[in-house]
Amino acid sequence: MRSATASATRSIPGRSDERPETTVALLEIRDLHLGFQVSEGVVHALRGVTIQIERGEVLALVGESGCGKTVTMQSVLRLIPEREIAYRRGEIRFGGQDLLRLPESAMRAIRGRQIAMVFQDPTTALNPTLPVGRQVAEAILAHEAATAREAERRTIELFTRVGIPHPELRLRQYPFQLSGGLRQRVVIAAALAARPRLLIADEPTTALDVTIQAQILALLRALQQTYGMAIVLVSHNLGMVAEMAHRVAIMYAGEVVEEGAVDDVFHRPSHPYTHGLLDCLPSLDTRRTERLRSIEGAPPALLDRITGCAFADRCPYALAVCDDYAPPMTDIGPAHRAACWLAHPHALHVPKPAPRTACSKPVSTRC
Repeated sequence: MRSATASATRSIPGRSDERPETTVALLEIRDLHLGFQVSEGVVHALRGVTIQIERGEVLALVGESGCGKTVTMQSVLRLIPEREIAYRRGEIRFGGQDLLRLPESAMRAIRGRQIAMVFQDPTTALNPTLPVGRQVAEAILAHEAATAREAERRTIELFTRVGIPHPELRLRQYPFQLSGGLRQRVVIAAALAARPRLLIADEPTTALDVTIQAQILALLRALQQTYGMAIVLVSHNLGMVAEMAHRVAIMYAGEVVEEGAVDDVFHRPSHPYTHGLLDCLPSLDTRRTERLRSIEGAPPALLDRITGCAFADRCPYALAVCDDYAPPMTDIGPAHRAACWLAHPHALHVPKPAPRTACSKPVSTRC
């Protein structure tokens, strides 16, 4: 199979009023391939993923379920059991080290302390038999030379920082005694316990109602600015991505198909899959009786190796070349690229998807 990705462009600028001016990448995923052994064969879950995130940046990973977003982030922390992996190649470089080649003892020093993760469901992320305060204090004790009293004091400070009311009372309560929003705040507090340089937020608001989602989003934004940490936001919520992220990487069938600054990708999408995702969202102008759009079909199962474009079967603009050759990443602009033959200079005379109408409204309301 021909690789469908190329090395990420360094120093991709985001929003100049929010991102630090730096060209040194904090995390670099280079040509990552990963396969899982299942009863039917091998699932080729990741197919040449190349992503980078700089210090203090917010990068969003977007795509349908099963496209490899969570697996990519679990690979960063090496949370996937080795017995389930059929093959793995590529590099995941963090702070100058390739995490895939570190011994497990060295990875334990990185998990939580350097890279922390907020999981999708706070109920399953917390131990139901222990008070929540003890669970956060254990994270502090695991990474810092602190006494039990100091860890409790830090836990109260963290609970206050993430907006948990009456922290002295809450730290002695069990997860079932807290609402979904408070449980998610506890999980975020635990992730921040060792002041990580990179926070991975995997669908952090999926199980919450709209009001609490907005509160958690505002909390993450404030914490990112306070601590200056980088965040990888895995989300289906394109409105949240538009509000919070500097850059976005669109994933499909285990690879990145489009990447760039949020404004470029959302207002000038260059891959038909990105067009489809944006067109599926209702706008304020959508009538109640109007049927919402959808992308016909489903992502491939990835049990067989894909030789061409993985999206070709669902793409209304597919060319003959799409069936036989994987499209290379093509630069659309200085901070924008897409893996699509329609964007390739050799396909300049091929009809392209109609450009989206320019809109002055925020992307979160239009899309």
